Amino acid sequence: MSANQDAVTIGIVSVSDRASSGVYEDKGLPALKEWLGRALRNTIRFEERLIPDEKERISATLIELVDAGCSLVLTTGGTGPALRDVTPEATLAVGHKEMPGFGEQMRQISLKFVPTAILSRQCAVIRDQALIMNLPGQPKSIAETLEGLKNADGSQAVAGIFSAVPYCIDLIGGPYLETDEAVCKAFRPKSAIRAPSA
Repeated sequence: MSANQDAVTIGIVSVSDRASSGVYEDKGLPALKEWLGRALRNTIRFEERLIPDEKERISATLIELVDAGCSLVLTTGGTGPALRDVTPEATLAVGHKEMPGFGEQMRQISLKFVPTAILSRQCAVIRDQALIMNLPGQPKSIAETLEGLKNADGSQAVAGIFSAVPYCIDLIGGPYLETDEAVCKAFRPKSAIRAPSA
């Protein structure tokens, strides 16, 4: 890590009754770690949690991770219309500001593949100096929504949500996130761009 590259603590939460009880192996946390490890040039410390679909437990976990210094918290799972899917309610309950554009864009990306994307209820909020985002449950969908969709020639067809995350975190006083542009090019106004680290 160079002098102008900040270390970052990221909370990752997989919400699943069955995976948290050992019925099957969780795939959400490994997918989040793999993608973030490729996308960010910062040194990352992960705070990982695997918890059941229980609203109070999810809310308490999100508060705990923000209080522990996570500037970014990503959840996976529990965002559909089923009775046990309560991740968005738990997230909205702890947010100080709602950031609706993230959920809107995630649904736009997923609609390129399945019409049932309109059933997803992903959302994002700011709590203190942290951005909390609900992502889809499937590893392939996690990568698609974060990274966006590319044309055959490699150019960006649909922007992923992560391109807006570093500047959002700048604005709320968090660490400066540097991305690997081959994975995800962060967008910042010229005035907010630091010289890239070596």
